[in-house]
Amino acid sequence: MKRILLLGGVTEALAIARTLGPEHIYSLAGVGRVPTDLTCQVRVGGYGGHAGLAQFVRDEQISLILDATHPYAAQISQNAATAAKMCGIPCWALRRPAWQPQAGDDWREVGDWAELIEALKPFKRPLFTLGREPLQHLDEIPADQFWTLRALDVYPGNERCEVIGARGPFLIEDERALFERRGIDVLISKNSGSAATEPKLEVARELGVPVLVLKRPVLAGVDRELLSPAETIDSLADFLR
Repeated sequence: MKRILLLGGVTEALAIARTLGPEHIYSLAGVGRVPTDLTCQVRVGGYGGHAGLAQFVRDEQISLILDATHPYAAQISQNAATAAKMCGIPCWALRRPAWQPQAGDDWREVGDWAELIEALKPFKRPLFTLGREPLQHLDEIPADQFWTLRALDVYPGNERCEVIGARGPFLIEDERALFERRGIDVLISKNSGSAATEPKLEVARELGVPVLVLKRPVLAGVDRELLSPAETIDSLADFLR
């Protein structure tokens, strides 16, 4: 019997998990809501690096690792590829295509946090959509800036930062209201390629707001790259036959 280990992270992973039977495993790091309506098994938590993941693969007699983690989860993707090689099984990856700048966009790519902070200096009211990472830097906010952070859940801010807890998909009219209500003059975003969070880019384009885009990491090589849930589901069905 062939068994799939699906490493989740992006929204599309849940659609794939819904097609998997009880012999397969959907693995989540533990951030966000855990689905309770799936036929497949659900595992929450880490593995302790590639060695721990390889041991899990052996113990559970996994036949294929499918990496559907976030495009910026480079370490998890590397662990998946390494563990698959150690165990002599294939590793596939759902690699969501990146967003591409369009006419009217003012995108400025930054490579790391230091570059981002330097690029932020001319602005006063940034909107961060990087997840939880900016929370580590709340005591570094310049006196002339007020930060708005959006994450999956609400976290404590401070006198110069408010944290909004919200989950996509986001509607363009709500994003427009957020930008206008808070006077956002720069957007900070990963290039996740997600349709659920793309409206913020449309609003930035409408309002002429620059976007600081965190550069995508180089991800581990895998045996097969897939670009959509539909392609992935069809490919898995062929593999399991």
